[in-house]
Amino acid sequence: MNPLRELDRRIETGEAHIGVIGLGYVGLPLAVEFTQAGFQVTGFDLDAGKVAAIQAGTSFIEDVPSARVAAARASGKLTATTDSAALAHCDVINVCVPTPLTKTKDPDVSFIALALEEIGKHMHAGQLVILGSTTYPGTTQELIIPMLEGTGLEAGVDFAIAFAPERIDPANKQFHVREVPKVVGGATPVCTQLAVKVFSRVFDTVVPVSSTESAEMVKLLENTFRAINIGLANEVALMCNRLGLDVWEVIDAAATKPYGFMKFQPGPGLGGHCIPVDPTYLSWKMKSLNFPARFIDLATEINTRMPQYVADKVGDLLNEDRIAVNGARVLILGVAYKSNVSDMRETPALDVMRLLAAKGADIRYSDPHVPELQLDDRPLKSVDLSEATLASADVVVIITEHDAVDYDHVVTHAGRVYDTRNATRSVTANREKVRKL
Repeated sequence: MNPLRELDRRIETGEAHIGVIGLGYVGLPLAVEFTQAGFQVTGFDLDAGKVAAIQAGTSFIEDVPSARVAAARASGKLTATTDSAALAHCDVINVCVPTPLTKTKDPDVSFIALALEEIGKHMHAGQLVILGSTTYPGTTQELIIPMLEGTGLEAGVDFAIAFAPERIDPANKQFHVREVPKVVGGATPVCTQLAVKVFSRVFDTVVPVSSTESAEMVKLLENTFRAINIGLANEVALMCNRLGLDVWEVIDAAATKPYGFMKFQPGPGLGGHCIPVDPTYLSWKMKSLNFPARFIDLATEINTRMPQYVADKVGDLLNEDRIAVNGARVLILGVAYKSNVSDMRETPALDVMRLLAAKGADIRYSDPHVPELQLDDRPLKSVDLSEATLASADVVVIITEHDAVDYDHVVTHAGRVYDTRNATRSVTANREKVRKL
């Protein structure tokens, strides 16, 4: 029997065994969704702690309640392992590993390559491999297919290959995993068809595109669009500061237009696993084709400069009170990269903290979602927002807004507040203490 026809049948009947490599913010939610659709799922991760947690029915991802993991384990549909040999039993393998940047801002696909090496060791005809990790256009064709065809199997004939970018948005309560349309591009029409079929069991809407390159580009366009528009909002914030205007008032008023305007907000810099990284992947690829990505490079320059701008403004604010940055007690409020999560990947908070610490500031922080962190070689623990803590700070710098924080309380008891997120917008008393980005 044709191996891909047999795979199609197994997906259709729900017999297909699903593998998920990488059990982080992307992989674990996807694995749980597949179990909800009735599939047998095996999760793979190098982190034995994560594997042990899943085996115990416990979640380490805020968007995935432990109850869902426990239910999946109790049903017998979900298991986790560090042993790649179990890949031999999987019909569909989803690769959800990190794709960071190197120190020189080049794409780091080493995690993908490592996953592919393990897949190749146990690969057989009739499998579908789907890459979900964000990467540059051409990765599937230039890297993945050659590596897997090194096993002696042929893509589109013996095994199927597709790219389906992740669209996870941590802490988003409006759109759950299955409600976000899934973009899929296969190496051949048959590959696309198989990937669409398996994801249609999990996602309400699946959007097929003509190639793996198109699917790769879709993801980069989405986050490049956001990065460039955030860069514009940040530059407008700098302009408004120079003009003596309130950028938040300007943006809110512009957002009342019912057409032709999409609201983006400024901040202390970019954070997270996508927006600071994905545009650089695209820019890197285009440079290799001698095509300068000028919008991307300019937005990156503006966004990268924001932590320095914030640190400088904090210094100016302290100077108004005749306090030197050297020795000043600075309380950073919110260190996660976005609201209501514990994720600190690429957070601008660490950049601001390093810049101020380099000038001699005494840095403390408070974040209800991040109990401890490492600032270079210095371990720090979150402090409570007691009246005494706030009063002892020379300035409180709001980097990330969290729903759990009482900003009326902060402004009431702090001496000075520098708000980079407009978190104090509803505070009415003691407004003279607050300065905004």
